[in-house]
Amino acid sequence: MESAKALTGELDPRWRRLKLLDRPDISLETRSASPFSIRMLRRRQDLLDLEDSRLAPWGMRSSRSRRRSHPEPESEYRTAFQRDRDRIVHSTAFRRLEYKTQVFVNHEGDHYRTRLTHTIEVAQLSRSAARALGLNEDLVECVALAHDLGHPPFGHAGEEALDELMEADGGFNHNLQTLRVVDRLETRYPGFDGLNLSWEVRESIAKHRSKRPLVVAEDLDPRARPLLEAQLADVADSLAYNNHDIDDGLRSDILSLDDLRQVRLWREAEEEELAASGRELDLKVRVARVVSRLIDRQVKDLIEATAGRVEKAGIRSVEDVRNHADDLVSFSAPMGVLVAELAEFLRERLYRHYRILKMAEKAKRFVADIFREYQRNPAQLPPSFHARLEGEGRERVICDYIAGMTDRFCQDEYKRLFYPFERV
Repeated sequence: MESAKALTGELDPRWRRLKLLDRPDISLETRSASPFSIRMLRRRQDLLDLEDSRLAPWGMRSSRSRRRSHPEPESEYRTAFQRDRDRIVHSTAFRRLEYKTQVFVNHEGDHYRTRLTHTIEVAQLSRSAARALGLNEDLVECVALAHDLGHPPFGHAGEEALDELMEADGGFNHNLQTLRVVDRLETRYPGFDGLNLSWEVRESIAKHRSKRPLVVAEDLDPRARPLLEAQLADVADSLAYNNHDIDDGLRSDILSLDDLRQVRLWREAEEEELAASGRELDLKVRVARVVSRLIDRQVKDLIEATAGRVEKAGIRSVEDVRNHADDLVSFSAPMGVLVAELAEFLRERLYRHYRILKMAEKAKRFVADIFREYQRNPAQLPPSFHARLEGEGRERVICDYIAGMTDRFCQDEYKRLFYPFERV
């Protein structure tokens, strides 16, 4: 039995109340009367203290967050990044991800990934790696949960269509649209537009990896490297979709196991799984276990390679990360070669498959026809969007409206605009 001194004298005060609750030999009355009972509650300062004790020197602490665009009182029981995460999850844009395309349009089947399931998978991978690297799990989860909020309907096909249509008006990029969503388009608070997220979350969204350089607002420090948490969410994004698109490709019969065995990373993972199980596996189970092994192998490599890179670079603070010449979160060189081979295989055998291309081209026509019809007569826009035309410009407002659509809503809007017998 533990001594009274152990119960009340030498435990961290934050945990004393919880420890008493674990003791069945102490009466409920004694537990309730404990002078430490109030410490069962972990208030914001307690959470900040926990961050200080658990994060590596290069992990971004909530207590050092720069600011919000609109000053607000701090939450009593949440850190700044925990509060941001909750705002993202409760946003309208987050709920819409359930009906936005990842690779396969929503009506193709119930078990294909959507933007929402992809986002949850990115958040899970990000948190696991962040914990191992001593990074801020709440911050990396924020970035992961928010990273696709600006994606239009029909995935990258919708993005390409809007980018072409907006060429003369600044183009379209889903990362910057995400920033626009959280800064301007969400309307949930009486005193300001947007979600009023922390500076670090907004910066990480704006600097999410893109095929072309982005114009980042000066207030988001465009010359500085992203935080390690932001870099990690970027890599977890591509890791998640590469590996889970394999699963969806097999489910659709566009890919086969024989196809995948041409890819060294898959072939080695399958051989390891069969050796570990010691028996022939049902096809469904085999695919699930090999995909799991693929992810596990890449995550381990990512953690270990990143840790080695941070140590070699002499990183001792968040400022060191920001001032470093290159990104620090990435795979080892050998794993990078294998991942690139997998990505190229998916590009050629899945994303350019004629069935996927047919869906993509159809989606582009939906988006383009709707956009041009609103250009022709903007009075057809909903009142809340029509009211913004004068201040923000016709094309940008139309783009905002279409980018916020789900696949299903976009298809229905097409019918409402062009099918003569469709009710509006």
